Amino acid sequence: MHDNLHIPEAAFAALPGHAVIALDGPDSVAFAQAQFANDLGTLPVGQWQWNAWLSAKGRVIAVFMLCRPAADTLWLVLADGRAEVLATQLQRFVFRRKVKLAVRTDLHVGGRFQPPARAHGNVLDSDGDANDFDLGTTALPRTLRLSSHPFVEDEGFQTRWREADLRLGLPRLDDSAVEQWTPQQIGLDRLSAYSVKKGCYPGQEIVARTHFLGKAKRVAQLVEVPAGTQPGATLHHGEQTAGSVASVGGTLALAVLPIESEGLALQLGDVPVQRQPLLEGLAR
Repeated sequence: MHDNLHIPEAAFAALPGHAVIALDGPDSVAFAQAQFANDLGTLPVGQWQWNAWLSAKGRVIAVFMLCRPAADTLWLVLADGRAEVLATQLQRFVFRRKVKLAVRTDLHVGGRFQPPARAHGNVLDSDGDANDFDLGTTALPRTLRLSSHPFVEDEGFQTRWREADLRLGLPRLDDSAVEQWTPQQIGLDRLSAYSVKKGCYPGQEIVARTHFLGKAKRVAQLVEVPAGTQPGATLHHGEQTAGSVASVGGTLALAVLPIESEGLALQLGDVPVQRQPLLEGLAR
């Protein structure tokens, strides 16, 4: 680990923990459509979307980029590890479908805080051995790259990237947060990462009911937190519990709080917590 190595802004740095699961075969799209929360029935080759895998109770197991590099191939680009575990869990639902799941250990993930040369929105740029994705906005430009060549690691860069994810409303779910939150609670609607109109998928009934009956009473809000804050930490308003931290990066966190709590003073222990605005524009 090159903790103090300076990474030039134009260069890509490694994003450890990120991994790719490939689904290959004539049934790959049908399999993913039945398992995942977003509608990929109209996703063209060369494009990607945000997507999620939910439990039967409508809780989020994983959030990922779902890319279609070829007609019968899908890539799940995971930011929070657990690729081997997720691939094993997904394999249980393959049954007789013609689809092969594999963790692509030959693909390395890197990023930089510069806009892509050609990728834009949900259109990826494939150029030989590199696949670039637009993972930013005008206010916060970023490029994510998949490559067969490894990238230099830099701990400071990793923290900046994770903080940027949270600023843009992308939740990063540690092990303790798996199956804890509904898509609405952690803001996946801001990313257009799930569908309430497509056919059946695990958790769909609960997601649709929450959406159409307007029963989402808690939503993700960006807050500043003390260094070392962990997911699950409790936020208070005076003596009352207000909500809890779902995702942390550096000194920023996405906290799941009641909708009506906006404007209330918050504390984490004895430390006042300040809200920050979420940046728009990462929906794909």
